[in-house]
Amino acid sequence: MTALRPERESAPYGGEAAYGGAESFEAEAFEPGAPFGDTAEPQPWAAQQAPQYAQGDWYGQQQSYARSSFEQYEAYEPRPQAPYDGPYDGPYDAYATAGVHEGLSSDTAQEHPPIDEETVALRVEEARRIAAAAEPIPAPPAPGGRAARRKAARRHGRHGGTLGAHAGSGVAQGPEEALGADGVTSPRSRIEARRAARARKPGVGVIASRAIGEVFITTGVVMLLFVTYQLWWSNIRAHQQAGREATSLQEEWKNGKRAPGAFEPGQGFAILHIPKLDVVVPIAEGISKSKVLDRGMVGHYDQNSIKTAMPEDRTGNFGIAGHRNTHGEPFRYINRLKPGDPIVVETQDKYYVYDMASILPVTPPSNVSVLNAVPPGSGFTEAGRYITLTTCTPEFTSKYRMIVWGKMVEERPRSEGKPDALVQ
Repeated sequence: MTALRPERESAPYGGEAAYGGAESFEAEAFEPGAPFGDTAEPQPWAAQQAPQYAQGDWYGQQQSYARSSFEQYEAYEPRPQAPYDGPYDGPYDAYATAGVHEGLSSDTAQEHPPIDEETVALRVEEARRIAAAAEPIPAPPAPGGRAARRKAARRHGRHGGTLGAHAGSGVAQGPEEALGADGVTSPRSRIEARRAARARKPGVGVIASRAIGEVFITTGVVMLLFVTYQLWWSNIRAHQQAGREATSLQEEWKNGKRAPGAFEPGQGFAILHIPKLDVVVPIAEGISKSKVLDRGMVGHYDQNSIKTAMPEDRTGNFGIAGHRNTHGEPFRYINRLKPGDPIVVETQDKYYVYDMASILPVTPPSNVSVLNAVPPGSGFTEAGRYITLTTCTPEFTSKYRMIVWGKMVEERPRSEGKPDALVQ
């Protein structure tokens, strides 16, 4: 059996009679904020609210109050504002936007003024800067040389085909791994790995284009090397070989080791001087490219059906040939010769001086009549002692031939010294 409350049993202090029951409690309505036990006259608000307080419905009043405030708050755009630490547990910005609620005093509204859009934007930008500054700084590269960096890469699992730096870096680690939905690398199946490997392989079109490109590049490099050899290196080698041959001839003549007579193919026997063109080049027997012309020398026509006279013959045409381009190019500028310009042939015993007479700029290679004893088109009308220089034209081609003729004007023994054409 439930015992009665002490004050109801004995009511030493008056008990229920002292409190006066519920009717007395309602009569003793109080104003919120008034001192406890205030016996002032009941106010209208207190008289209206006292029954709810008496029935224990004060929490329900607070809940309805919060709901109405929240509905009013939803009508306005939420703003990033710290919650107000007051009777209402919602964001303070609702009060600042909707005005001072009847549950708040004017002093509280003055302490928390409304927030404008510019302030919100500034605060958001500041939060972004703080977040950016908080991003992790990448680790510095491993100290040391290449070997140290390789060891560091092995320790981090980046050696041997892996692509990512870490498992959680968001990068697939290799053909057998993939990035899962949870952001963590997970192993691929064998079929997926094979598909990924096939996808990385270049197609037939890519391989063909690469092969064609490599062929073009290789061809261009080979052509460039060939042109460099022909226009530069061949001249250097030919000048060296011709210079050695000329020096050897002069030494033999000085020591008397060589006697006049027939010469073997490729054997040097004279030196050609063209003072106007600053040409000094040996003359060898025959017009072989490999043995004579490509070695920087001038060749004498004395083979098979094309046989010309020697300088010491009393009559005849001394015919010689030389390159116009590459391999020493001794006849490159013979087109600059003018009638009367000297052409000197130096042998072991004598100097033979010719004056340039005429030039035939273009003629077919088959026109061998230019080497006749009295060549047509040269201007000579009778037998004499002539010289004929032949070379290719135009430059850097061998399609046609250029011809220069000269007539002997002096035969001078070596014992009498050099002719005037070589002294000037």
